[in-house]
Amino acid sequence: MISRRILRILFTAGVLLAITARAASAANIIVQTAHNHVDINAIAASLGGTVLDSMPGNNYLLSVPSTPTTLPPGVVSIEIDSALTLPRFKGALIQSSVPQAGLPWYAAQPAMQLIRGGAALQKSTGFGVIIADIDSAIDVSHPALRGHLTTGHDFLNGKSLSAVPTATLSQSTASFLDQSTAAILDQSTASFLDQSTASFLDQSTASFLDQSTASFLDSSNPGHGHATMVAGILVALAPDALIMPLRVFDDTGTGDSFQVAKAIRYAVQNGAQVINLSLGLSEFSPQVSAAVDYAIRNNVVVVSAAGNSNSGAPQWPAALPGVIGVAATDLDDAKATFSNYGVNAFTAAPGVNIITAYPGGYAIASGTSFSCAFVAAEAALIRSMMTTGTEIAIAQSSVNIDLQNPDFAGQLGSGRVDFYAAVTIQIQTNVISTKKNKHNDTK
Repeated sequence: MISRRILRILFTAGVLLAITARAASAANIIVQTAHNHVDINAIAASLGGTVLDSMPGNNYLLSVPSTPTTLPPGVVSIEIDSALTLPRFKGALIQSSVPQAGLPWYAAQPAMQLIRGGAALQKSTGFGVIIADIDSAIDVSHPALRGHLTTGHDFLNGKSLSAVPTATLSQSTASFLDQSTAAILDQSTASFLDQSTASFLDQSTASFLDQSTASFLDSSNPGHGHATMVAGILVALAPDALIMPLRVFDDTGTGDSFQVAKAIRYAVQNGAQVINLSLGLSEFSPQVSAAVDYAIRNNVVVVSAAGNSNSGAPQWPAALPGVIGVAATDLDDAKATFSNYGVNAFTAAPGVNIITAYPGGYAIASGTSFSCAFVAAEAALIRSMMTTGTEIAIAQSSVNIDLQNPDFAGQLGSGRVDFYAAVTIQIQTNVISTKKNKHNDTK
C-alpha cells in the first residue's frame, strides 16, 4: 500500500509541474506560509498581486499576474486555486399537494425502502448530529426543510446563513433545457422513470410534470436547486439531524478549491460531525486534502460523491484515504451507467430517479450527488449512536452487489448500503470490510 506521505510527495511534484506550465497566465493561487508572522501582504506585493482571502493554517488566496515558479521566502507551498463545478445531473420537476407533517412524503419512495431507511429510524434518527453540506444556495423556506437547518455560512458573500427564511429561490426562475442535451446521465430506456418509481408517484398525490413542456432540469445550471435537493434527502433519512448549509458554489454551480477547503475547516470548527461533499475535483488539491485530513483527525466523517463520468480515474476528494466515496446504483442494485467506480467508491447507494425537495416544489433526478447524501444521512444515524466506527459500520453492513455487476465486481466498494443493518450491526473492530481498504493508510 502506498503511504499517504509518498502520495502527497508525488502529487506536490505534479502541482509544481502544473504551476510551471501555467506560469505565464494570471491566476489565483493558494499560498501557505511557514508561520503567522510572515507578512503575506509583502509577499503579495513582491509578486505584483493582492490578498483576496485567508483561512486557518496560514493559508491565503492571492490574485497574481503570473504564477511564480519559485517559492518566495517564508512560503511553504503554492497551489493554483482550481476552479470546479458541481456535478451535472439530469432530472425533472414533479408537483405534490401532500401536507408536510412528520417525514416528507417522498421518504416512502422505492430507493429509500430498498436501503431500509424507514426501519432504521426505529433505532436512530440522527438526533444530536450536525451534517455540514458544502454546496450551493439552499431554499431555507422549503416546507420539507423547515426545522431541520442550523446556522450556516455563505463563503461567496461572507455572511452567516440563518435557518430563518430571508430570501428564497423561485421555481419560476429555474432555467430548463431540452431533453436532448441531458444525455450525460442514463436515459437509454424508453421511459425516464423506472417502473417502481413511476408506480410510487401514481399511488401518491404527486404527479410527473409533462415532459413535452420542457420540464427537465437544467444540468448546465447545476447550482440552482442542488443544495436543496441534497438537503431534502438528508431530512428524509436522518430527520433529527441538523443540516449546516455552507455555500461555496454560485447559482451556475461554479466554485473553487480554496472555498471548499475553507468550508471544510469551518464545518469542523463549528461542530459538524458529518460533512457531505456532493462535489468533485478532477485534479488533486493539496489544500482540500489537508482540510479533509484536518476533519478526519477531529473525528468528523467525510462523505463525497464518486462522480458522474463512468470512470475509474480518481476524483477528489472521494479518492482520498479516509473519505467515504459513494458510487450510484439503481433499484436493481446495478451500477448507474454514469457512476464512477474503483478508487472513488468506498460504498454505493441509490442514485437513479431519486425524488427530493427542489426550490419551490419537488424534483426527481439522478447523480452520485444524491447517492452521497444517502450515505451522509446513514453516517448521521450511526454517529448519533456511537462516536467512532462509522466507516466500519457502513462497510460491514453493506450488501454485496458483485453478482449484479459482473463487469464491476470489486469496484463498488463494500456494496450497496443497508441503513437498518448499519444501525443494528455488531461491529467487528478488527476487520475493515471495504474493497478499497483506504482506511488502512497511516494518518
